[in-house]
Amino acid sequence: MDQIESRVTIHMAASLDGFIARRDGSVDWLEITDTFADGKGMDPELVSRFLSTIGCYVMGSRTYETALAFEAKGFGWAYGDTPTIVLTSRVLPNKRSSVKFYSGDLTQLVNEQLRPSFRNIWFVGGGFVSGACLRLGLADELRYSIMPVLIGDGISFFDRLQRDTALHLREVNAYKSGMVELYYDVRK
Repeated sequence: MDQIESRVTIHMAASLDGFIARRDGSVDWLEITDTFADGKGMDPELVSRFLSTIGCYVMGSRTYETALAFEAKGFGWAYGDTPTIVLTSRVLPNKRSSVKFYSGDLTQLVNEQLRPSFRNIWFVGGGFVSGACLRLGLADELRYSIMPVLIGDGISFFDRLQRDTALHLREVNAYKSGMVELYYDVRK
């Protein structure tokens, strides 16, 4: 199969102090109440159109379990019918045909299975998965949504990078919620 031009994006929301979850995995702090009058609004139609450009999601098992917990609380399944790969060696519940589990080599998954099939591949959590994606040189871009909160301790956005990763700032957006999104290209 010929490889299509694809991009691997790491995307995550984190506290201003760089944590994606509390030590116990909870993300209750994502429910923010700040208001920034000069920020952009999030037009649901534009958001929906943007999300439709994502070809597949890749996430770790804890992120998957968090998504299942949100769904159980009535917030719905955030990833729609978009193919979703969960990186795990554990047996986890699955009620969707769009969700597949993978426990093999990450480089092989991305380069041999995902890049030939999907234009936009989004890694959406967690810290170990994001760190591995960068360590292995798989990421093309990074989107970091900074929430207006400091939580003091928790799970780091990037786990064990082991070396510097140079980035090029491409875009900055501030939203009415107080969230700031930083969009970087990974310099290779």
